[in-house]
Amino acid sequence: MSESGAFDIKEILSLLPHRYPFLLVDKVVSCDNKTTIHAVKNITVNEPIFTGHFPGNPIFPGVLILEALAQASGLLGFKITASQPGVNDLYLFAGVDNARFKRQVLPGDTLNLHVTFEKERRGIWVFKGRADVDGELACSCDIICARRET
Repeated sequence: MSESGAFDIKEILSLLPHRYPFLLVDKVVSCDNKTTIHAVKNITVNEPIFTGHFPGNPIFPGVLILEALAQASGLLGFKITASQPGVNDLYLFAGVDNARFKRQVLPGDTLNLHVTFEKERRGIWVFKGRADVDGELACSCDIICARRET
């Protein structure tokens, strides 16, 4: 991990259980291991979702933007607790509140995922998420995750 807290796909794969085609975080640009993470998802036209959403006018689905933010939240949760994934902890997407979509996300876009830890109570974690493309807001929401020991 670099001084900025950046890490690559190898560390992401070690922390998240998701795999292609459902792994939606390509790299982490920065992470302070306490309250914030900045991750990236590169949107490419050859992703399987674009065969059906929508042929001739591909738009990255809003629900997958929310999932990408939830995955970034899980990465931040692992960094905050310094827990070892797969051993005892699993972060589950428990809910989303206040989701707003402001722009379409298209093939060729780089989706910047910004997540901030807000609070934790009895294993329920709340994060604020924001996804943007070239500094323009695409989506904002509150992500709720449940931390479970397996």
